[in-house]
Amino acid sequence: MTSVFPYYPAIWSYGLAALIFAGFAVQFSLGWRGGLRASLLVGAVVASALWAGSVFAVLVFPSGWTWWLARLFDAVRLGAWLTFVLVLLKGWGNDGPNKPRSASLPWLLATTLLAAGTILPQAPPWLSPLVGWQAHGTFVAHLGTSVFGLALTEQLYRRTPEHGRWGIKPLVIGLAGMFSLDLLIYSGAVLFRSIDPAIWAARGVAHALAIFFVAVATKRNTAWTMNWHVSRSVVFHSTAMLLAGIYLLIVAAAGYWVRFFGGGWGETLEIAFVFSALLCLAALVLSGALRSRLKVFVGKHFFSYRYEYRGEWLRFTGALGTPAQGENLYEQVVRALADLVESLGGAIWLEREDAFCQVARVNLPKVKETESASGPLISFLAHTGWIIEIDEFAGFPDRYAGLVLPEWLVTLKNAWLVVPLPSGTDFVGFVVLARPRAPVDVNWEVRDLLKTASRQASSYLAQQRANEALMEAKQFDAFNRRSAFVVHDLKNLVTQLALLLKNAERHYGNPEFQRDMLETVEHVVDRMNHLVLQLRTGTRSTDKPRPVNLREVVERVVKSKGVHGASIDTDPLPSLRALAHDDRIERVIGHIVQNAIEASADGRGRVRLRVFSDDKYAVIEVVDSGVGMTEEFIRERLFHPFQTTKSQGMGIGMYESFHYVNEVGGRIVLESAPKSGTRFRVFLPLVDALTLPGEPVGKTP
Repeated sequence: MTSVFPYYPAIWSYGLAALIFAGFAVQFSLGWRGGLRASLLVGAVVASALWAGSVFAVLVFPSGWTWWLARLFDAVRLGAWLTFVLVLLKGWGNDGPNKPRSASLPWLLATTLLAAGTILPQAPPWLSPLVGWQAHGTFVAHLGTSVFGLALTEQLYRRTPEHGRWGIKPLVIGLAGMFSLDLLIYSGAVLFRSIDPAIWAARGVAHALAIFFVAVATKRNTAWTMNWHVSRSVVFHSTAMLLAGIYLLIVAAAGYWVRFFGGGWGETLEIAFVFSALLCLAALVLSGALRSRLKVFVGKHFFSYRYEYRGEWLRFTGALGTPAQGENLYEQVVRALADLVESLGGAIWLEREDAFCQVARVNLPKVKETESASGPLISFLAHTGWIIEIDEFAGFPDRYAGLVLPEWLVTLKNAWLVVPLPSGTDFVGFVVLARPRAPVDVNWEVRDLLKTASRQASSYLAQQRANEALMEAKQFDAFNRRSAFVVHDLKNLVTQLALLLKNAERHYGNPEFQRDMLETVEHVVDRMNHLVLQLRTGTRSTDKPRPVNLREVVERVVKSKGVHGASIDTDPLPSLRALAHDDRIERVIGHIVQNAIEASADGRGRVRLRVFSDDKYAVIEVVDSGVGMTEEFIRERLFHPFQTTKSQGMGIGMYESFHYVNEVGGRIVLESAPKSGTRFRVFLPLVDALTLPGEPVGKTP
């Protein structure tokens, strides 16, 4: 027997036990949903917390009444645990026909008497043993309680059907351990009339450890009408710490043995051995394969389901939505699916021109072969949506009726699973996952999780494919828009050249006409070169607007149109400078003037053009007496593309003119009515008004 009582270990043991029991008592109470079984379980855990806390109080503040209170709570908790096991054994407390009957009263009476017997007078273990019938009776009662508890636990396990033992195994382990320790303590007490203080000091934390197994059993048995959550992360890390602790205990024992039997080399060998063991422990802690195996072990033996779906789904969507550095979406999909099943990586195949080819890979070899969209693999995946386990197909091909795996997939190193990627009624592609770090049983749970995750991944891929198609369509739209503007300008240039040739028949011998003709051809060549450059680069000039002399611009327009036989009336033109681009504002004015000419009845009607200032704007006014336009056409169609009243028009010129004038900070205002002609006014930001000698300054009319 131990002569010195271990006070500090006992304080730590029962203090820690009180905290553990109290934590589980709160957790169980919050998850309690009624019922006899749940009530007894909550009562047993609460009584255990009170027992451990009262023993802790006795050790810190010794007194007679606290010791009596500790033994009272010990009796209550033992009775609650025995009754709980008895209720499970007899099937009471469920919704079935089994109810407590008179034949079961002896069982309850025995439980009550055994538990009550533990309250008989007994000295604390740190005092001299109390010899007499009272102490001996207490020891016998505790011993009987332990034997009775073990018998009930054994009966519970033996009478449970084979298929139902998975749910109660943790409970049986926990209670058997608790009652076995009490059997050890009190069998010795009955023989030697005293309790071993060292074993009694460890009783608190030893009983508290059993509650973890009870908690796992509670999680597996929802029929106990208790709903509570056990964090997989906590269980995983607790298991890892427990295994590390056992490992360190073994290392300590082995180190002591080496030191004891090593002679003069003992201490040196011990240090070398412990250091090597710690290095091995660090390697094991950092091992991904060991971590995967431990996760599989925890999920298989501690929980009803392998996965904590909320956490897995948050991690999966986070992996898809937050790309790692240097990864594209395809690699994200592969890595996210692989992480769900502890796979080392994989590769993804997507459709490219009626064939599926590898577009990304993570820790898998590169595959150059493509899979036909009408081939047996794609047809099988698209039709069934099944996940193909390659090893299972090799051993049981009849389970995948109609499937023929391509040779490149059969010989692909480390290929494990083929996961289809469906998106609605479309088939996006498939992912081949590499073998996991630890063996994984591909059961219904793994398949359902991968199917759900693959649908989510497919939606991301389909969205990216739609974005790429939209971007391509926008690029074509931009090209078509540029082409439309270029074609419109080319049409105007062709019109100029056609009119030039027509007038050349009458004025070919006129030197002034020849000079104007050369200038016009030179202008057309420059303009066409500019259009070719614009079409090739896809961009317009990005130069900022500069001061432009509007008189010079208007004179060039009037001269150009006059060469083609048009008659344009102009007032004396003032030298007003406005912010614009010289070539583009010339095209705007030229287009408006050309429209005015064409709107006249015979195409050669008179057009009036004026330039004047209006507050902070320079105004170019073009007036014709042509067919005019309706108010509805002006409001809804005039400044929209491909809208025109001319049979040969494209509806581009006014759209381009309107947007350009707005771009430089101006505006276009017009007045028109059917058969009454049209008045256009182009307002441009005025820089200043330069009045040359002998020239009038235009004012607002």
